[in-house]
Amino acid sequence: MKLARLGPPGAEKPVLLDEGRTYDLSGLTTDLDGAFFASGGLDAVRRAAAAGELAELPDAASLRRGAPIARPSAVLCVGMNYAAHAAESGSAPPDAPIIFLKTPNTVVGPDDPVAIPPGSTRTDWEVELGVVIGRRASYLDSPDESLAHVAGFVVANDVSEREHQLVDSGGQWSKGKCAPGFNPTGPWLVTPDELDHRDLGLRSWVNGEPRQDSSTADMVFDVEFLVWHLSRYLALEPGDLLLTGTPEGVALSGRFPYLAAGDVVELEIDGLGRQRQEFGKPREGEQA
Repeated sequence: MKLARLGPPGAEKPVLLDEGRTYDLSGLTTDLDGAFFASGGLDAVRRAAAAGELAELPDAASLRRGAPIARPSAVLCVGMNYAAHAAESGSAPPDAPIIFLKTPNTVVGPDDPVAIPPGSTRTDWEVELGVVIGRRASYLDSPDESLAHVAGFVVANDVSEREHQLVDSGGQWSKGKCAPGFNPTGPWLVTPDELDHRDLGLRSWVNGEPRQDSSTADMVFDVEFLVWHLSRYLALEPGDLLLTGTPEGVALSGRFPYLAAGDVVELEIDGLGRQRQEFGKPREGEQA
C-alpha cells in the first residue's frame, strides 16, 4: 500500500494512493500517527479498500503534500552508513552504528520550503531511506524479527548545518540537524510488501545538477540490523522515524558548494517518490 497525507500544515488528511486514485481515510483514522499503526490501522485500510468502502478525495491533485506520517515521538538517525560517504567525510566505516537524534518538529512535507539558519554558510543535503516503525520494538532477539515491526518506508532529506554539527557540536551532531524544516519527508509511505528495500536507488540534485547516485545495497548496516540493534538500547515506538544514512555526494565532501538562498534540492528513491525543496532565508517570525 501507498499512504500519504494531503492538505495544509496541521490539517492534512490521511489518504490511500492506489492506481492513480486518491482515497480519503478520514473515516478510518484522524491521522497516520503512532496510534493508527499500533491499533492495526494498516490492516483496517486493506480491508476497507478490498471491500470498496473508501471514497475518493476530491481535488487531491491540487492539495499540498504533507509528510506521510504525523509528528513522530522520535526521529533516530544513523551516521556514516555508506562506506563512500564515510570516506568523503574523512572517516573509516564504523564498526557499530553511529546514532544521533533529530527533533520531531523537523519533519515537514516533501515540497515545503526550508529556511537556511541565520548566518549559515554550510547547510547541506542528504537523501536517505526512512523507516517508519509500526509496532513497538524493544529487545528484539535477532534482526530476523525487525521487519515485523516496520510499517513502511519513505524518502527523507536529513538536512544538516555542518558548522553546527562538527564545530559547535560539543562532541555530538544534533545541533547541526535540528533547525526548523530540516527533515522533509515523503511524499508517501510504502509498506514493506510493495518493494525490496535492500536494493533501492537513491539520487539527489541541486539546481538540476546531479549530486548523489547510489543504492541501499551499499549500506554498511542494513535496515533489519539497525532496527534490531537500536532495540537493544531503546524502545522504538509506533510512528517513530528512523533515517538510515546517506551515500556520497554531499557538500561536506568539498566537491560541491553548500546551499544558498534560492537553491533547489530534489531527491528521489526508487518506488518512494520524489521531493523538491527551495532553500531560503529564515521564515517569518524567525530571526534573520
